[in-house]
Amino acid sequence: MLQTLITSIFLLIILGSSKKLDLEEEIEPESDTILDGMGDLDDVDDLDDLSLDEEPSGNQVLQSTSKRVRMIFSVMASPNRIDILRILNSKGPLTYSELKSLAGFKSKKESGKFAYHLRKLLRQSLVALNKSERRYTITNLGKLVLSLARQIEERSIIESGKMYVRTSHDSIEEFNSQKIIQSLVREGSLPLELAQKITEEVENRIYKYQTAYLTGSLIRELVNSVLLEHGHEEYRHKLARVGLPTFEVQEMITNTENVDSGIEGLLFKTGQIVFAEHLLTSTLPKDIADAHLAGDLHITNLGLWSILPDAVFINVKTLIEDGIDLKGKSLGICRIPSVKTLDHLSSALSMIIALISKEASQEVVMDDLIPLLSKYSKDLPELERKLVDSFTTSFTSIGYNKTSTVVSFRIPLGTEQKIVKTILSAYKTYATLTPIPKIGLVIDYEKGRITDVSEILSKIITLGGKVVFAKHSISQKGIICPENTASTALHLGSLSINLPRLAFESNKDETYFRARLALLMKPALDSMALRNKSVSNLIRLAVNPILAANTQYMERATVSLVINLVGLHNAVYGILGFKNNKEGQEILYKVIETAVNIASKKGKELGINVIITMTESDGSERFISLDGEKYGKNKVQEITSGLLNPDSTKEHTSLAISTETYSQGIVLDIGKISGLTGKSAEITECNKIGKTLNGGLLTRITIPKGTKTSEIKKVIEKGVNITSSFKPVMQVSICGNCGFKDEKLDDKCPTCKSTYII
Repeated sequence: MLQTLITSIFLLIILGSSKKLDLEEEIEPESDTILDGMGDLDDVDDLDDLSLDEEPSGNQVLQSTSKRVRMIFSVMASPNRIDILRILNSKGPLTYSELKSLAGFKSKKESGKFAYHLRKLLRQSLVALNKSERRYTITNLGKLVLSLARQIEERSIIESGKMYVRTSHDSIEEFNSQKIIQSLVREGSLPLELAQKITEEVENRIYKYQTAYLTGSLIRELVNSVLLEHGHEEYRHKLARVGLPTFEVQEMITNTENVDSGIEGLLFKTGQIVFAEHLLTSTLPKDIADAHLAGDLHITNLGLWSILPDAVFINVKTLIEDGIDLKGKSLGICRIPSVKTLDHLSSALSMIIALISKEASQEVVMDDLIPLLSKYSKDLPELERKLVDSFTTSFTSIGYNKTSTVVSFRIPLGTEQKIVKTILSAYKTYATLTPIPKIGLVIDYEKGRITDVSEILSKIITLGGKVVFAKHSISQKGIICPENTASTALHLGSLSINLPRLAFESNKDETYFRARLALLMKPALDSMALRNKSVSNLIRLAVNPILAANTQYMERATVSLVINLVGLHNAVYGILGFKNNKEGQEILYKVIETAVNIASKKGKELGINVIITMTESDGSERFISLDGEKYGKNKVQEITSGLLNPDSTKEHTSLAISTETYSQGIVLDIGKISGLTGKSAEITECNKIGKTLNGGLLTRITIPKGTKTSEIKKVIEKGVNITSSFKPVMQVSICGNCGFKDEKLDDKCPTCKSTYII
């Protein structure tokens, strides 16, 4: 490589030998004091290069190539001149004053010295002056010389016999074994004597291997290897490096089509992998980390688990009316001191949706939107336009995951009917314009008539709008916000328990099954208490500025730990062997009661609210895959099929059981719902489970693609009469190529003709 670079220099010199060199290169006017510094020879880097530079003046042909090379090497002998080349290479064209300042020549006394060095570079064509712009630039020859100097420096280090380390903070330092000792004591908590012993062995191996590139990561690998050989696995665990292998990084860059949201999505994904590995190796207790990896339980959003809450219930009126004040955080975001006009409200609402969505990993539920808008009720058409603007501009920034955080507004019926309809109309426009909406609605029908809004809500559902119905404040996942809480409530969950796995390990003994559930819940809740400390500390440090301001740095906030039960019906009916009748249902309730009782006792012990839910989880398919490997795929398929109980009573046929995942909450069949009443067996079971759970039950009504709005309207009106909460779910086809959305979209997009339909 060095030979190639030197050859390249010779070629450049030969090519330029036919040109005339003006030895009196123009220097900026400020350099007229060049002679000021020439009297002090101590300021000159080397006297030899002065004699080498004594060339006859006038338009004479350059001297021989060999002398040119010697002169160029004399230029390289000066650290000051190398610095000037490095500055121009990294900063680009600079004026005389800028270059002088960056090179460290700041006083008037040093003007002559700087001009001298610059003239040397100009004469050897390593730097050029653009006279029209009065800026200096590094030439191609200068870049080549700079590269050669860097490689000579690195090679000289290697040839010197000393060991040098390429550190993780972008520097090359001489190997110092004391730094290994310090790291072992500081990071690994090793006793000093043991740290010295391990370091001595590592040092011997380093000198034995004589590696060309000694890096910080390589030293850490050697240290960890020695620790393992000596039986110090716990110390090695503390010193492990978290991150990605070079191959995986390259694969991620190569396969960027699998990464959403461009470069930011790539960075988010990489960061979350690191935090996920840190959680499993250094934060979670080993038994819980092993339980997750084995499939006994599942933690969603591993990379965000110790950083963000899952769901936040917050008052939007409080957030906006006092203006947006982020204190010293997010200095690139505009501050809105107060909201006095509809324009201010539109901007503030858009900003607050975008900002608060970054402070929860799954969902934010906002209350009091109607009181916030009531003062603008005189001009409802304009209010609707402003709401559409707020909704459509709020999510231009990316989310943390493919399933981005949903921001939902709770809309209580029965008050301010005109404003309610304005909000729904604005949301309908937003859902029409957005392929996959990230804003949702929580329709509280406890005090209002659903028939007043069921028609527009049915149209919103056909557009893929996210709507959930309830008689209380819940999230899109059906998780309840506890009553009489502070203005801001945080839910820390994302932990689901694999009930079929526990049933498989219980030998069809229902009592042992519930005992195993209790044994798993206790350490799981201990780990979630650790999570609470981590998330709360970050909020106190204002890493989440909105939550920090509105919880008074966690002085005024309600926190709940949430455990989700997955596969309850599969465990009881498919594995424990109970039939889907009254006796089997009693077992269902006993399992839930066991979980709620353990949660209550553990919550009192930890001093925090603990709730149990049955809702959807992204871990269900993972559970099935792992259980299939352990117990046999055919056996698991039997459990998830609708034929798991041939002797089941016919009255339960409207309860849909998924054939692809374990049961998650309750799923009602739209084909049967019209014939149900509040006293029907399925609805009785649904309502009783909902009352037994203290955290919420997700009841989904699946709506087939292409269902007419009139049919959906009937489903909505029926649902509010027989359940306390439910969520209509309808698949809406979207063109993955252009984003076109229509309920009639089939195999081919009518807009772009693409067959990529999602």
